[in-house]
This record gives sequence, structure tokens and C-alpha cells, in this order.
Amino acid sequence: MTAQAAVMTVDAAYEEAKRLARDPNAEVRARVAMRDDLRPEILYYLAEDSVAAVRRNVATNAATPVQADLLLVRDPDADVRADLAGKLAMVLPNLPEGRRDALRGQIEGMLDTLARDEAVHVRSIIAETLKDVAAVSPALIKLLAHDIESVVASPVLRFSPLLTETDLIELVAHHRDTGALAAIAERDGVAEGVADAIVATGRAPAVAALLANKSAQIREETLDLIVDQAPAQPTWHGPLVARPTLPARAARRISAFIADSLLKILERRTDLDPAARAAVAGAVRERAEAAATAERDKDPSKARGTDPNVAMEEVRRLAREGKLDEDEVQERLLGGDRAFVRAALSEITKIPVEIIDKILGARSAKGVIALAWRAKLSMRTAVQMQTRIGGIGPKQAIQPRNGTWPMAPEEMTWHLEFFGAA
Repeated sequence: MTAQAAVMTVDAAYEEAKRLARDPNAEVRARVAMRDDLRPEILYYLAEDSVAAVRRNVATNAATPVQADLLLVRDPDADVRADLAGKLAMVLPNLPEGRRDALRGQIEGMLDTLARDEAVHVRSIIAETLKDVAAVSPALIKLLAHDIESVVASPVLRFSPLLTETDLIELVAHHRDTGALAAIAERDGVAEGVADAIVATGRAPAVAALLANKSAQIREETLDLIVDQAPAQPTWHGPLVARPTLPARAARRISAFIADSLLKILERRTDLDPAARAAVAGAVRERAEAAATAERDKDPSKARGTDPNVAMEEVRRLAREGKLDEDEVQERLLGGDRAFVRAALSEITKIPVEIIDKILGARSAKGVIALAWRAKLSMRTAVQMQTRIGGIGPKQAIQPRNGTWPMAPEEMTWHLEFFGAA
């Protein structure tokens, strides 16, 4: 083909494209607007087409000249502007650095305009496309991050690497939308200052998101503030139980109010330090003891060995066989066998059962401790006796002092004499 023939062919194709761009059938014009081999002036012409479907294809066409894009930024149809926003947001990060500064400036200017568009879905397309991109203007990201609509702000708040700790603290103060605050709380590696700001808002969903974020850095003092409010916030309980490096103080405090199912999960954690594990184990014991006491108080007939005569016969048989020891008493305590324990205490101490019942019925922690001491049981068993058969709540029960009895022998003797058990 000669050069002249080639030029004639190109001219013919150009004329044909112009003819199609003026075709009265909008579907024909829309198909032409999708072509990437058109001259810029034809796409510019189609950018002013009366039919929105044609202009949408121009907006998405990578071959569309920037002059046509500048027209479409102000297009009356929001879907046209949305399609343009999506294309520009995809193109911007891939522009060669330093070689197309003018073009970059034009595209960023158009995106800035579209990021202020009245249509939420236009703004949200930009935010979703640029949420984790670093090669964009920080000013554009901050504009999107301040958007009043969570669907726009949240993607960049959650993922953008361009937002500094200072930016995020300011954004926490700016936003009142729970979704936006939760997005900040879910960021990878939330800094302590940002965590403090989120907690200070008092927004329960945002705090729950922060607690669930295992990479979030939460100071122990801030965690204490969260735990202070946590009893009234059930959605925080699960994330609190799952927090990494949970301090012993926090573990002990949440053990007092979380559900039994969560307490079991907390008890199974192997990564807690020894102090935290001990605190949780103590809470588990106290809750089990309180539940057993409540059940017996509610319906004493549910305890094993409720027949006093049968219990006394068994106690005397075990005594004759040399098997009536502390291990047996503890096992019956754990099993809720009140009748056996009272009979065993009477047999060991030689104090009448009626006096034993009087001491236990008085709900006197010191009286129960004195009774266990007289029976030569351990202080550990004395604590169990208080909560399991003494009607004393776990918080009111007297604990060992320096690992041993909390009262002097003279004081314990006095308490026994008070009940007539001298």
C-alpha cells in the first residue's frame, strides 16, 4: 500500500468515526464512545452528547483527552461523574513520577472537585479506590477522611497509609459517626494516643472495635478505664477476654462480671502471666462456690446426703476405718454434701451437731474458721466451708493471712465458746 493510499484509508476511518459519532441512534454513538482508537476531538465531541449513556462511555474510556474529562467533571448526570471518578482514581497512582506533572496536577484537581461532589456514591468511589494508595496527594486523602458520610470516610480512615497519628487523633475529635470511629479503631497498629482518643469518645461500638483489634496499642491505664465501664457494655466482654497480653489486674476485674462461657475461655488461655492465671482461677472458684451456695439455699433437698442419720452412720464408719480425713471432707464439700460435712465436723471435734448447725446457721465467717481450726482442717478448707456451707459470699469470706490462719488461737477459742462449743 502506498503512503497516499494509507493516508486515504486513515482519512476514511476518521470520516466514518465522525459519521458514527453523529448517528441519530444513541446506541451507535454509545458504541463509538467506547473505542480506544478515536481521535481526541471525536471523544471531546461525544462528551457533550445529549444522552447520558454515551457520556458515561466517554468517561470510562482511557483514550479520552483530559479536556473532555474536564467537561465531564461538571456533568449533570451523577453516574457519569461517578464513572469518571473511578477512572481518574485508577489512573492517578500509575502516572510516571516527574514526567507528567502537568497531567498529574490536572487529574488531582478533577479528583479534588469530585471528592466534594454532592452525590455520595461519586465520593465513595474515589475513597474506595484510593483507600490504601500512597502515591496520591495527602490533601485529597484528608478531604475524604473528613467526609461526613461514613461510606466515604471509612475506607481511608481504615486503610490509608498517609494519615499520621496526629491526623487520626484530630479525625477522632471531628467524627461523630460510629462507623467512622470504628474504622479508625480497626487500623493496623493503632497507636496509644489514638486509642486514648477513641476511648474518650465513649462510643461503645468504636471501643469494641478497638478491643477486638489485636494490633492496637492500649495503655494499661486506658484499659482500666474501659474495664470500669465494661459491666454495662456486653459487646466489650468478648474482645476483652481475647485481648493479648491481658494484665493480671484487668483479668481479675473482668472475671467478676463476664458470662460463664467467657470466663471458661479466659481460664483456658495459656498466654496469661502467672498472676493473671491465678486471678482467673480464683474467680472461677468463687463463682462455682457462690453458685453452689445459692443452689443449696434455694433448695436444700438437692444436696447429697440430706438424711442426717445416714450421714452420721457413714461418718462413724469412716472414722472407725481411719478414712475420715481432710481429703474426704473436702470432696464432700465440693459435692455439696452438707449433711455429711456437718456430721464429720461433729465427729472430729466432738461438738454436738446442734452446735455445729448453730455456727453454720449464724453465717459467721470467724465462727466457721474457728470450727475448721478445731477440726484440725486447713485454712484452704476453712475458706471453702465459709462459702459452701456457711452461707457466706465469696467477697465476704475471710482469706488466709500470710498463708495461714487470720486469727490467733485465743480468738478462735473465744468464738467457739460464744456458740457454746467450748
